[in-house]
Amino acid sequence: MAIETRQEYMERVMAMPKPRCPYCNEEMKLWEVPPITFSDGLGWGVPYLFLCFNDECPLYSQGWKDMEENYAQHASMRCFNYPGTEQFECMPVFSSMGGQGQIIDDEVLAQEEMLKEQTKKGFSILADCYVNKDNLTIIRLLSDACEPIRVRIKAAEMIGDIGELDAIEPLRFMKAANQKLQEAIDAAVMHIHERFFTRECPFCAEIIKKRAKICKNCGREVAGL
Repeated sequence: MAIETRQEYMERVMAMPKPRCPYCNEEMKLWEVPPITFSDGLGWGVPYLFLCFNDECPLYSQGWKDMEENYAQHASMRCFNYPGTEQFECMPVFSSMGGQGQIIDDEVLAQEEMLKEQTKKGFSILADCYVNKDNLTIIRLLSDACEPIRVRIKAAEMIGDIGELDAIEPLRFMKAANQKLQEAIDAAVMHIHERFFTRECPFCAEIIKKRAKICKNCGREVAGL
């Protein structure tokens, strides 16, 4: 039996009609469960739930008073539903913003879908670049901050595999805010040097042979450096 991934589960849940809260009849929102245990400490059991975020819901609006009188707690309750079931339960919340950060709304999903499409398109362009040895387009994708980070990292790896020595200088000028991307850029430079048996002079930064003893550009001794 195939194991369903988190992404596959979310896609299946998104295709379900959203249930309505049994307390207020408001359409519930898809909610990503936080990485904390609940109830008996065994966890939530599912990665996503449907949750009622209607502040006028009787369960929520009256819950503040009930929790204060019965448990001496400044808290209330929100109704949640296990996707694909008729099972509705109550979840404690301690502020009006409780759980708001995990709401998965249509705008967020649209942004995620756009990112997936951009990544897919970027990988397709890179595949053509690899076949055609199109280093300029690879460098352009790598340096474009609007491209998805996965595409830029792949571009860095690819330029390391097929880039010429003249790719080193623009790579050296790239300073990425993302640590993994910067590591991929630095690794690309090292890989190009390995392929061409070269290195950079520690004094003038010009490219020289790895076994050179004197830099042909600045005349400084580089043996052992």
